[in-house]
Amino acid sequence: MAVELAADDGRLAAVRLSGDFFLEPDDALARIEAALLGASADDQAQTLAERINRALEPTDTLVGFDAAAVAIAVRRALGKSSTWADHAFTLIEDEPRDPHTQMALDQVYAEELAAGRRGPTLRIWQWASNAVIIGSYQSWSNEVDEAGAARHNVTVARRVSGGGAMFVEPGNTITYSLVVPESLVDGMSFIDSYAFLDAWCVGALRALGIDASYLPINDIASPAGKIAGAAQKRFADGAVLHHVTMAYDIDAAKMLEVLRIGREKLSDKGTKSAAKRVDPLRSQTGLTREAIIDAFIGHFDGLHGLVRSAPTAAELARAAELVRVKFAHPDWLRRVP
Repeated sequence: MAVELAADDGRLAAVRLSGDFFLEPDDALARIEAALLGASADDQAQTLAERINRALEPTDTLVGFDAAAVAIAVRRALGKSSTWADHAFTLIEDEPRDPHTQMALDQVYAEELAAGRRGPTLRIWQWASNAVIIGSYQSWSNEVDEAGAARHNVTVARRVSGGGAMFVEPGNTITYSLVVPESLVDGMSFIDSYAFLDAWCVGALRALGIDASYLPINDIASPAGKIAGAAQKRFADGAVLHHVTMAYDIDAAKMLEVLRIGREKLSDKGTKSAAKRVDPLRSQTGLTREAIIDAFIGHFDGLHGLVRSAPTAAELARAAELVRVKFAHPDWLRRVP
């Protein structure tokens, strides 16, 4: 859908829609365009969509689009919403780092994007040690078996995004972060934005021969079982962090000793069933972890383009400071006891 518009004193003074959509009756198009006249150029997509919906009649038929799609197209014409093609993406495939530093780096790259020092970034993580990563609002004591964590040398870290706990080991997971401007998901609900930002990952898995699909709100799965879980944080300064952890392999017995919630969910089925709940990429593809990562990078590059980069000294220094004052600090780690 294309939108041509003019604004006068911060309000829409002329709007013209065109595209390969279907709309009946013909005069519905004029009513949609008229409904947008006078709208503020700063109105959010939801507000614009509400204006359009009020102008539509019950008998109007829209095929291939809806009021929300028109609103997003208007926002794009105003320069407030963007598409993948509007951005140049950087790839950071970094060395293994400790869990608290990985949490901090997610925040650092969001800060860098907001400050204009970096563009949108795809970062491939590598873990330097065993870890349990709990969501921003989860209770430490409810999620983590401290005796099991100590026995298996597990570091507990808390991320900035919500969602559930996950157990990770070096070499057994593939984790990535996307840091993008909020304009890329402008007008989308959280559920819609998860599907939108996970679509390339689902495509990469399908290219590897896996019948993958997105399962609301934050899972990627195949008929064989869950493959990945996602989490997202929208920062007040306009940056969006979307990160995903995929199981390459899994030690289900160890996971049940470390995660309380996992044990409770699976106690009636045992360790054998725990392995079935998450079906690792190793068993589904037969490929090495490195080969899968290379395939993922190639798929994203083919869709949206990538330029390789590396953490700067300033970014690593900022991450170290955040580890000290936040991510390794008891006030953050035990914010929900």
